[in-house]
Amino acid sequence: MSVETKNIFLSNPGFICAAGDSQNPFGFVENLASGNRDGIKKVDCGLIGEGGAKSFFVGKIEDKKLKTTGDAFDMRVLQILDFALSSIKSVVEKAISCYGAARVGVCIGSCDNGSELSLAGHKSFFTEGAFPADYDLKVQGADYPATFTARKFGAKGICLAFSTACSSSASAIIKAKELIRAGLCDAVIAGGVDVASDTVLLGFDSLEAIDHQKTNPFSKNRSGINLGEGASVFVLSKDDLDGTGIILAGTGESSDASHMTAPLADGTGAEQAMKAALSDADLSPSQIDYINLHGTGTHLNDSMEARGVNLVFGSENKILCSSTKPLTGHTLGAAGSLELAACFYAIKSQKIPVHVWDGVADEEMPVLNLVTANAGGCNVAACMSNSFAFGGCNASLIIRKIK
Repeated sequence: MSVETKNIFLSNPGFICAAGDSQNPFGFVENLASGNRDGIKKVDCGLIGEGGAKSFFVGKIEDKKLKTTGDAFDMRVLQILDFALSSIKSVVEKAISCYGAARVGVCIGSCDNGSELSLAGHKSFFTEGAFPADYDLKVQGADYPATFTARKFGAKGICLAFSTACSSSASAIIKAKELIRAGLCDAVIAGGVDVASDTVLLGFDSLEAIDHQKTNPFSKNRSGINLGEGASVFVLSKDDLDGTGIILAGTGESSDASHMTAPLADGTGAEQAMKAALSDADLSPSQIDYINLHGTGTHLNDSMEARGVNLVFGSENKILCSSTKPLTGHTLGAAGSLELAACFYAIKSQKIPVHVWDGVADEEMPVLNLVTANAGGCNVAACMSNSFAFGGCNASLIIRKIK
């Protein structure tokens, strides 16, 4: 049981990614429901890695959708975040009007700390012996997307940044809920943003975690991730300011701390997070209608997650599951919130995202009920979204419709 019974309401999300954006949310829904992968594109890496220049499949946002922010450090990561924030402007203004600016907080997750400018700055340093005159180290602060968000809206409440790798924005949403339940805020702008920078692309490639074809999660033939860029933000509040009737019903976290990058192979770390979320929501496993899997396409993550789901929901479970990363790319710090947006619209539209893969099951993993293109007639009232990160940072979120 949750300590508090007070509902935490979600606004409609503001978001942007390779599969769509909040200016046309039902275009996003259709892309997820049909398995449209047009947003996953082959891009050249601007840095030279071992063996020369490389290209990768990446979930890219069209440049024409982004605008300058007017910020002193007008980076792509801020332009992406600003797009998402602009979509929730009216509900943020309503929250400030209802509660006062000091009662509206900010929780933003991101893994990118100004790489766009820091790469150029370091190139200048190594070639010319000095950083550019206008380079400022604070642009690399993990807090910059969060403080940008607070400045944009004039929110004066608690402002926090989260950088727990692939669970960053899920961690941010969990903390937003806790701030409201603790009475420290009445509303919180929460979510995350990230870019698929050259540094990150080459870094994951050096870990042999990149699939140089389109990612194939939960397949016997899986061989890694496709990265993506995106942002997703919600207003969480103690009142239903946006009239959605959808609440953040339960959250759970756990920490494997068993390895710098690899998850706990037996799935027990993931199991703990999912069970904690179910307990917090006061729901049984059978009351979950859809699970948005973390589903990165790496050998270790997918096998661990399949085992974790099996431990929580049973070997005979029929709960519909899918990973949306083949459609959006893995958006790292934004992934938890973006995939919660996919769950939000699964409830709102009653259309579940399909799982895009080659259909070749891995007999060494527990069987999951992966959504096929012809899945229909579903009654979706409660969804779980999983995020599992480097360092064993596990997070599970449950949302449901209450009216």
